Amino acid sequence: MKKIAATYLGLVFLVLYLPIFYLIAYAFNAGEDMTTFTGFSLAHFEGMFSDSRLMVILVQTFFLAFLSALIATLIGTFGAIHIYQARKKYREAFLSVNNILMVAPDVMIGASFLILFTTVKFQLGFVSVLASHVAFSIPIVVLMVLPRLKEMNDDMIHAAYDLGASSFQVLKEIMLPYLTPAIIAGYFMAFTYSLDDFAVTFFVTGNGFSTLSVEIYSRARQGISLDINALSALVFLFSILLVIGYYFISREKEDLR
Repeated sequence: MKKIAATYLGLVFLVLYLPIFYLIAYAFNAGEDMTTFTGFSLAHFEGMFSDSRLMVILVQTFFLAFLSALIATLIGTFGAIHIYQARKKYREAFLSVNNILMVAPDVMIGASFLILFTTVKFQLGFVSVLASHVAFSIPIVVLMVLPRLKEMNDDMIHAAYDLGASSFQVLKEIMLPYLTPAIIAGYFMAFTYSLDDFAVTFFVTGNGFSTLSVEIYSRARQGISLDINALSALVFLFSILLVIGYYFISREKEDLR
């Protein structure tokens, strides 16, 4: 049974990762397309770094992801605490509202934000994309933090209040340290969702701002350049480093408990 499970898992990972490694392999192709591998070359990486527009969009995309994940983590963490402390009948209502953005199609969310921004005559650009990314990232953070809250022993909080601690001290000294692994996980999840989002961003981005997903889509309509393969290779490498960093941070926080 274990061999069957291991074989099945191996096939799943093969299907998932083989196209990625195929894409990355051709980033080192000396040719100009993905039909034939003609030799090893770093020319496409050089071409990518010499493309000033692509580099600006790369920086914009990562800055957007870092900032939106930070804001969403702050709001989502305190939102999860509020939901946890609410009465049961209100808690279910809050969770239902929170989960709407999780199950709603991205196209519908993007169109809704577009209608909202155009109705209030808000100029589309960085701020509109940031606001939409924060909005769809908050439910992710809430769902990462809330289970951790449910595992927490309420006796610690009651004991702190009995000893004269204020609400701020309970939050700072007990709740936030205990929630740190979940908060970190929520931040990384929000960062990832923001980094690779296309549907929502496509609706709310303006002429003066773009992200990697939108830019790659625009260029793909004219024919894929292997410079995009090179960019994808670097982004994939960064994602691996991100996962490794999250693993060590989470393990360190757990060891301190």
